[in-house]
Amino acid sequence: MATRITPLDVLSVREQFPLLRQQVNGHPLVYLDSAATSQKPQRVLDAVNAFYLQDNANVHRGLYELSRRSTERFEHARAVMARFIGADPREVIWVRGTTEGANLVAGTWGLENIRQGDEIIVSVLEHHSNLVPWQILAQRVGARIRHIDIDDQGRLRLDQLDALLNERTRLVALGHVSNALGTIHPVAEIAEKVHRAGALLFIDGAQGAPHLKIDVRALGCDFYAFSGHKMCGPMGIGVLWARLDLLEAMPPYHGGGEMIDRVDIESSTWAGVPHKFEAGTPDAAAAVGLAEAAEFLDGIGFDALHAHEQEIVQYGLERLREVPGLTLYGPASPAERVAVFSFTLDGVHPHDIATVLDAEGIAVRAGHHCAQPLMRRLGVPATTRASFYLYNTPDEVERLVEGLAAARAIFG
Repeated sequence: MATRITPLDVLSVREQFPLLRQQVNGHPLVYLDSAATSQKPQRVLDAVNAFYLQDNANVHRGLYELSRRSTERFEHARAVMARFIGADPREVIWVRGTTEGANLVAGTWGLENIRQGDEIIVSVLEHHSNLVPWQILAQRVGARIRHIDIDDQGRLRLDQLDALLNERTRLVALGHVSNALGTIHPVAEIAEKVHRAGALLFIDGAQGAPHLKIDVRALGCDFYAFSGHKMCGPMGIGVLWARLDLLEAMPPYHGGGEMIDRVDIESSTWAGVPHKFEAGTPDAAAAVGLAEAAEFLDGIGFDALHAHEQEIVQYGLERLREVPGLTLYGPASPAERVAVFSFTLDGVHPHDIATVLDAEGIAVRAGHHCAQPLMRRLGVPATTRASFYLYNTPDEVERLVEGLAAARAIFG
């Protein structure tokens, strides 16, 4: 018998996000830019504030009560994030976000294991954060960047991945969910292909962790990085997960306090993982806030969240396809995407669309979405992107469609 999913009470959820109560330009705010950054529930704001009000001290550095409490909360947050992704706490590395996670892997494992003539495979729809670090690495060591294309619905061409994988492939770096198109990629299937070729798989989970229940063991990848601010947590904090054996073999990324075991004038030895990768004073308050966000999402339940998003996706696809002159990008099937809609409107520049919508109190993103190769693949300089999340409603789809009608009226 199928498990019954408790419907998401979206109005109750919205009440937990103070920012959403405001008006913008005389209209109730419709926030449709969660792919860039999500809003924060009151409990996350309270958790960060409580850390500074009650427990603020440097972690791992003092024997006094405040330091003990701050360290306890910091390491408890690590344990929460480990549970959130099905990992060992020692495999959870605090980073500033997905970008730093990719750079850390490129600057440690990459420099140690990728040599001249080796190959790194990416895709045409990657966020720049999952392209530029590998380009820099390839330039340093003389490796080659290869890429796979997408089909006309924005899905990865896995047949091209099969063709590209060879004995020179060392790393495949792909996103779990496209930030520009919302496409969900079959990571477990990709991991099997990559490992059969003897390579490793890095997954950019910036858009995956907010929308999908993550189990890194089930996914089968070797590295998974994600950002807190896209999943209801604070900015400036994120997680890099990697297999323990890889972390233990990797050199440090930054040098300084906290990541050392012994320091002499001419040489040093390193702390064990995860601390080997966490030089300097960490953003402990943000880590506490991210853990609170993870528990908030787990409390809602990813089954309920996904069901709600599927309702938004289905309704959004239906209504946006009815807008005259609108071209919608990404998968046609709701099951293959999250609630991210990228589109163009005949005769109206995406920036003009965003300006008109802002006048109606609707916040969307317009531009290349840090995915310039994808824009060139689509044959457009930019798109307008409306990204929905757990606090958005079907009524806000209607507000978006009404705003697009206003843009069409203004620009003819």
